[in-house]
Formats: sequence, C-alpha cells, structure tokens
Amino acid sequence: MKVILQQDVKGTGKKGDMVTVAEGYARNFLLPKKLAIPATDANVNQIRQQQDKATKQKAQELAEAQKLADRLAQVTVTVIAKCGEGGRLFGSVTAKEITEILAEEHKLKVDKRKIELKEPIKALGVYNLTFKLHPQVQGNLKVQVTESR
Repeated sequence: MKVILQQDVKGTGKKGDMVTVAEGYARNFLLPKKLAIPATDANVNQIRQQQDKATKQKAQELAEAQKLADRLAQVTVTVIAKCGEGGRLFGSVTAKEITEILAEEHKLKVDKRKIELKEPIKALGVYNLTFKLHPQVQGNLKVQVTESR
C-alpha cells in the first residue's frame, strides 16, 4: 500500500515521503496513529503544493536575509558610552544596545540573538561584528564605540 508520511517514522522514511508499506502495517499502525495518509491523487497533489509553498518561503527568507546582510555591511553603528581612564567603559556595550540603535537610527530590525558577540564590548574603538541571519547567510556590521562628552 502506498502512503504519504506525515511525520518521520524510524525505519520507514521521513515526513512527506511517499513509501510503499505492507497493508497491515499501514492499516494497523501508520493510519490510526496519524503517522501517514493514503497516497490518493488528491493527497499527493496537496503534499506537492505544501512542499512547493515551503520551498518558496525558504527562498524568500534567504533573499530577505541576504538583503539585510547587504544593508548591514553598509552601516556603521556609533555607540556613545561613558568611560574611565584608559578607554575602559563603565559597564559594556551589549547586543541589545546595538539592535536598539539599529532599529532607531537605521530602521533595521535584527534580533539580538543573531549577533555573534563572543564577549561584551568593554573598551573604546571600532569593532567588526558578525550576524548569523540565516543558516546560509552571515552579515557583518561595524560598531564604533565613542566617549560621551
């Protein structure tokens, strides 16, 4: 019997696969537990449409991430912070502060968890930060930390 898997089934296949299984296995295990549906023409077309939609959505997310990465590469974020002697900051510049400045000044909305900040910025200077915007797209951002007057 041909079925379309609704979930990953160990030893049988992955979600969305059309597999041929024994009648009893399909009728007594896969179908009652909603792990699969019969592979009728209507169900096959529905699954294909869902897969096409998912593919288009992934392509759109990738394009948006690439566009955002290109915009981030052109931007320099200036953070004004109080500092003591030797250019050491009181406190630190965090990913949250950087994303807030990006949203206010440059109208770019980036999640703070996407910034790969190994340790907080605690000194004056220019820093290059990496953003992980998408599994296939990384963006770079220049952050300049200056002293408040």
